[in-house]
Amino acid sequence: MSGVHGGDGSGREFDRVADELRSRMAEGVYPVRSMLPAQRELAQEFGVSRDTVQRVIRELREEGWIESRQGSGSRVVRTQVVHSPKSSERPDRTVTLGPLISRAFEQDEVTLDVFTLSSESLDTHIRVQAERIQNGLIAPRRLALRMLLPDESLPFPYWRTADGVHDQQLKDRFLGIMRRHTAGLREKLNDLQSIGLVPTVKFEVRHVPLVPSLKIYLVNQTELLFGPYKVFKRPITLGEEEIEATDVFGRDAGLTHHVKEDDLNSQESVLVDQWQAWFDSNWEFLATEKSEAIPGGRRGFPARP
Repeated sequence: MSGVHGGDGSGREFDRVADELRSRMAEGVYPVRSMLPAQRELAQEFGVSRDTVQRVIRELREEGWIESRQGSGSRVVRTQVVHSPKSSERPDRTVTLGPLISRAFEQDEVTLDVFTLSSESLDTHIRVQAERIQNGLIAPRRLALRMLLPDESLPFPYWRTADGVHDQQLKDRFLGIMRRHTAGLREKLNDLQSIGLVPTVKFEVRHVPLVPSLKIYLVNQTELLFGPYKVFKRPITLGEEEIEATDVFGRDAGLTHHVKEDDLNSQESVLVDQWQAWFDSNWEFLATEKSEAIPGGRRGFPARP
């Protein structure tokens, strides 16, 4: 999970560089075990200061994307792997999440239902799709995103220390991450509608009294991606201290991809339908409404069947 940046790194330039590097790692441009370009090269490419790049590298290291050592550069240590027998021609049947999201956004109408700890990964992928829309490569007419996040008042089993002294600080750190990436999503989607690139956009967030042990994406009500969060221990920076604590991420555990088939009784079709029904029921009966409908234009989609 990402850290909360501040100071000079809290502006748009910091976010732009961090999001781009996350996207490149997620899409395999910088594969696992490869080295990131030198900080000087990144600063020159993005037209930002070395200080901004250093802050980005620190954030990516805290998120668990990279390992960075003085004088040795930064090595990529994780990415998002999707096991997709339906979509992959590789012998190991894997793809990255980006192409699957990209294909969904090539439809005229896009729906995404997401159950997650934070919207960190989704924020990165929506930014990529927003750029494709802005560059005229795709032109969806309607976009609806529903996101289920854990109720902030719940006790979290993650981000804990042996003595419990810093547990509240670690939880507050996570909540800052969740809120920041949710705000980033809202801003990106708002921009798409406010400048007329997507006529209809609806973004809704609800909080559910469940702490996710897995991540779920339901795409256009026909595709399911899900995978468990993997818990591990690592040092996490809090202010000037490094705290040994449990952390969690979903990327290394990988996602599995399932596609609804013409045969509605097939295992794949039943699996997609069951998880869609699970999401819909939690959305309606357990979640606390926190609608983030994008202002302007038409509001949302017709009711779902």
